[in-house]
Amino acid sequence: MLLPPSEGKTAPRRGRPLDLGSLSSPGLTGAREEVLDALVGLCEGDPATAARVLGVTAGQLSLVHANADLRLAATARADRVYSGVLYDALDLAGLDAAARRRASSRVAITSSVFGVLRPADRVPAYRLSGSVGLPGLGSVAGHWRSHLGGAVTDLLGGGLLVDLRSGTYAAFWRPPAALAGRVATVRVLSVAPDGERSVVSHFNKHTKGLLARALLVDGAAPRTPALLGDVLRDLGWEVETAGPTPAGTRLDVLLRA
Repeated sequence: MLLPPSEGKTAPRRGRPLDLGSLSSPGLTGAREEVLDALVGLCEGDPATAARVLGVTAGQLSLVHANADLRLAATARADRVYSGVLYDALDLAGLDAAARRRASSRVAITSSVFGVLRPADRVPAYRLSGSVGLPGLGSVAGHWRSHLGGAVTDLLGGGLLVDLRSGTYAAFWRPPAALAGRVATVRVLSVAPDGERSVVSHFNKHTKGLLARALLVDGAAPRTPALLGDVLRDLGWEVETAGPTPAGTRLDVLLRA
């Protein structure tokens, strides 16, 4: 399961500083260094300029200062640093031991700074949206689009990719046609009494967190998008499965008002 990051993060109070060499997907170390150099360099300069580039307000300059100190900041497990609606619903820390073991090998998190992470990877809290362009680096999404292919393919192995990313982070890596039969993208739709369908951000994030949690607790490992749809229905979700495309198969999870 490939998750988006969260904009909000819980800054560790204590913990050893960042060690890029200790992170999973070590082939991304050089690309991670490039993002860190660009982000830290920006935030060590004029705070107002950095805030404007990062899209934060004058009242959030503490986020700029935190970015400037990323290399020395305390770290914690990624699944404790990322917070917000999806991660609260997922509640990895509250899973039983078997489900936590599954999460360690079945969950990956997209990151603007680190590309992709496993839940146990130790990282600091940072502020960098995937839609930002950094001086000397360019588009964050474009940077990772050039580097993530091999790492995500390695993480996927021979299994099914359940893509729960939002649009911004889906741009970091798009599955090649060769993997399409093993890619399921999940969309959450709110259905009004009159049948009108819409995407509601809060419910989309919350439902994706609950869905990921349910799959980890259940332990099922479907090999195709169609079988994933069957598993989700068995778990009580209303799911529509679209036809296959060169980018994978979309599953719509319907929430009726």
